[in-house]
Amino acid sequence: MTTFGNILTAMITPFTDDGHVNFQEALRLAGHLLDNGSDGLIVCGTTGEGPNIDDRDKLELFTLIAKEYGHRATIIANTGSNSTKKSIALTKAASHTGVHGVMAVVPYYNKPNQEGCYLHFKAVADSTDLPVMLYNVPGRTGGRIEPQTVARLAKECPNITSIKEATGDISITQQIRALLPSDDFMIYSGDDALTLDVIQNGGAGVISVAAHIVGNEMQEMIGLFRQGKVKEARAIELSLVPILKAMFITTNPIPVKYAMKQLGFTTGPLLLPLCDPSVEEAQIIDAAIESYKQ
Repeated sequence: MTTFGNILTAMITPFTDDGHVNFQEALRLAGHLLDNGSDGLIVCGTTGEGPNIDDRDKLELFTLIAKEYGHRATIIANTGSNSTKKSIALTKAASHTGVHGVMAVVPYYNKPNQEGCYLHFKAVADSTDLPVMLYNVPGRTGGRIEPQTVARLAKECPNITSIKEATGDISITQQIRALLPSDDFMIYSGDDALTLDVIQNGGAGVISVAAHIVGNEMQEMIGLFRQGKVKEARAIELSLVPILKAMFITTNPIPVKYAMKQLGFTTGPLLLPLCDPSVEEAQIIDAAIESYKQ
């Protein structure tokens, strides 16, 4: 199976104090992630506050990261939107930045039916020669793409090659794999806690938030699992529970951005409507980081 790697980290986006992308710090962070367990990066995704970044800054960030790290890592640009027209425009532009693929989310707010989802993703895929990753996250979008629609798209659009499956329901992974038994179609867990369960059911890996902090540990966990050392892999999985719990104690990316600031990165502010964690939430995140350091 040729994949994008075991771990693609959905990286946060550092900002300057006035809310613009801090490109130099983003490059430093990207290098750190790739040196510490990540096989690739999702740029300007949910964790990267993509909906709050204008397209000009997105394209510059895609270009800079692909130029600096594209020779040794998979770089995926998030070009999704609830507007098919806007998603196509950004996808076309991103296709010239050097990235290895694009990710497109199920259109949020509009709540299209399955035929609408099919037509949306087909139009995006038809606009580029790059591999397209579907992104299914009904908890954020209010809608979902069903396994049958995923299979239809994969069979009819050769460059739709993967999905970030973030329903939190392992049966969805099982249904997709049953409909698309070939490993040529890659299923990535969109939930850190379900990484091994998704891999066990034919998945390729995880698109991770926690890998900002425990990427090496997650890479070791996946490696052991693939070697058949299930007990050892599950032991690492259990050891990561405090970090995973802390990273999702409130809306992502609030905890991970706070955590990376505590670990020495100039993350800058969250962009409204996101805001800093509460004092109580910050204390829990701090405790998890300290426990991890030990």
